Amino acid sequence: MSVTAAAASGPISAEDRKVIFASSLGTVFEWYDFYLYGSLAAIISKQFFSAVNPTTGFIFALLAFAAGFAVRPFGALLFGRLGDMVGRKYTFLITILIMGGSTFTVGVLPSYASIGIAAPIILITLRLLQGLALGGEYGGAATYVAEHAPHGKRGLFTSWIQTTATLGLFLSLLVILGCRVATGTDFDEWGWRIPFLVSVILLGVSVWIRLSLAESPAFQKMKAEGKQSKAPLTESFARWGNLKIVILALLGLTAGQAVVWYAGQFYALFFLTQTLKVDAQTANLMIAASLIIGTPFFIVFGSLSDRIGRKPIIMAGCLLAMLTYFPIFKALTQYANPALATAIAKAPVIVVADPNECHFQFNPTGTAKFTSSCDVAKAALVARSVTYDNEAAPAGTIAKVKFGDQVVEGYAGTDPEAKAKGAEFIKQVSAQLTAAGYPAKADNSQINYPVVIVLLVILVIYVTMVYGPIAAMLVEMFPTKIRYTSMSLPYHIGNGWFGGFLPTTAFAIVAYTGDIYNGLWYPIIIAGMTFVIGTLFIKETKDVDIYARD
Repeated sequence: MSVTAAAASGPISAEDRKVIFASSLGTVFEWYDFYLYGSLAAIISKQFFSAVNPTTGFIFALLAFAAGFAVRPFGALLFGRLGDMVGRKYTFLITILIMGGSTFTVGVLPSYASIGIAAPIILITLRLLQGLALGGEYGGAATYVAEHAPHGKRGLFTSWIQTTATLGLFLSLLVILGCRVATGTDFDEWGWRIPFLVSVILLGVSVWIRLSLAESPAFQKMKAEGKQSKAPLTESFARWGNLKIVILALLGLTAGQAVVWYAGQFYALFFLTQTLKVDAQTANLMIAASLIIGTPFFIVFGSLSDRIGRKPIIMAGCLLAMLTYFPIFKALTQYANPALATAIAKAPVIVVADPNECHFQFNPTGTAKFTSSCDVAKAALVARSVTYDNEAAPAGTIAKVKFGDQVVEGYAGTDPEAKAKGAEFIKQVSAQLTAAGYPAKADNSQINYPVVIVLLVILVIYVTMVYGPIAAMLVEMFPTKIRYTSMSLPYHIGNGWFGGFLPTTAFAIVAYTGDIYNGLWYPIIIAGMTFVIGTLFIKETKDVDIYARD
C-alpha cells in the first residue's frame, strides 16, 4: 500500500480533506436526483399511472420507485467490479452521468394522457438506470473516503458520506417547496417537472467536481504493484471465506439499517401525507426541520463509533426502532391529525366480505387488477385512512361496509355498472365517514408542530445511529483488492431490496389488514432479525488496519 498503517494514523492533509469534501458533495447531488421521485410519488402516480384507480396507482408509483432499488445490487456488481479493476475516480464519473441524465429525462417525459402505456414503461426504464448508477455510487464513495482517512478516524470521516443521503433528500425537499410556492396550483400539472430539470445544473457541477478528484493512493499503489484482483466477483462471492462475511454483513447489518433508514425518513413522509392527510407542503417542512436538527448526529455517532465501536451503536438503533415505532407513529396521528385519531377510537368500521375475495394488494409486475368487491371496499377505506375490522361473509357475498348500525353495500369492479355504482359507493362511504368524524384532510390549525417535529427528530436520530457508523464498518470488513465489490453488494441488497420495498410493502399490508399501523411490522421484524444476527455473529471492526488488508 502507498500508505503504511503508521502513516495512516497521522493527520490528514488539506488536499485529502478537499478530496473527501468533493466526493461527499458529488454524492449529495446524486442522492438529490434519486429522491425527487420518492418525494413526488403521489403526483407521479397521477401523471403516469392514471389508467388505474388512485390507490392502485399510488402502489404502482411506489413500485416504480422501488424498481430503482431492485436493480441496485446489479449496479453494485457492475460498478464494483469496475471500481476494483479500473479505479474509483472513473466509476464516479460514469455513475453521475447516468444518474443525472436519467433524472433530467423524467422532467421532459410526456404523461400517460399524452403517449399512453409508453409513458410508464419509459419511466420505469429511467428508474432502472438510476438504480444501476446509484448501485455503483455508494461503495466507491465509502471506499474512497475510508482509504484517505487516518486510522482511528474512519468512523468520523466516512460519516460525512452518510450525511449525503439525508442532505440530498433535504435539498430535494427545499427545491420542491420552492417550486410549489412559485407555481402554485400549476405545480401538480407541470411545476413538478422543474426539480427534475434543475438537476442538469447539479449534474454539471458534480461532473466538474468529480474531474478534480485524484485516484485513491491505496488503489494507485496496489495497481502499480500488480496486486489488483483479476476476478473480483469470483473472489468476493465464489469463495466461502469472503461470501460468509458478505451474508453476515447483509443480514446482520445492512438489512436492519435499511428499514430503519427508510421508515424514519421516507415512510414517515408517506405516513404524514397519505395516511394522516397532512398537506404536502406542511409535511415536507416538518420533515425538513427534523433533518436539519437530526443530521449532525451522523457525525456524532460516526465519531463515537471510533471510540466505543461500530457494532453497539448500530444494534442499539435497531433495538430502539423495534421497541418504539408503534408508540411513535400512533403519537404522530394524535398530534398531526387529532380528529382522525379520535374517529378511529370512537367510530369503528367493519368490512364484511368473503375472505377468498380479499387479496394482498401488492403486485410488482402490474399484471393483476384488484377488482373484487372486498378489494374495492378496502381500497376506498384506505384512501381515507380508515382503520377497520374484518368480518367473514359466506362465499360469493358482495362486500359491505358497516358504520355502526349503518351499512353501505359494495360492488365488484367487474360489474358492467361499476362506474355508476362506484360513484354512489364513494358518495355513501364519504357521507358515513364525515358523519363519524373522519376528516378528509388534516387541519393545519390543529397540528401540534413542536411535538410532531420532536417525534420526527427521534426517527431521524435512529437513522443516524444505524447509518452513521456503517460505511466504516463495511469498509473494514473486506480486503482492499475486492473491497468495492464486496461491500457494495450487501449494502445495496439491504438498502435496495429490504429498504426500497418498505413503503410499497407497508402500504399493501395496511390495505390488506385494515390497520393503518400494521405496515410497521415489516421494519420491526427486519430490524429484529438484524439485531439478533448482528449481536451474535458480527465482529467489531473499529481497530482493523485496512491498509494491511491487501
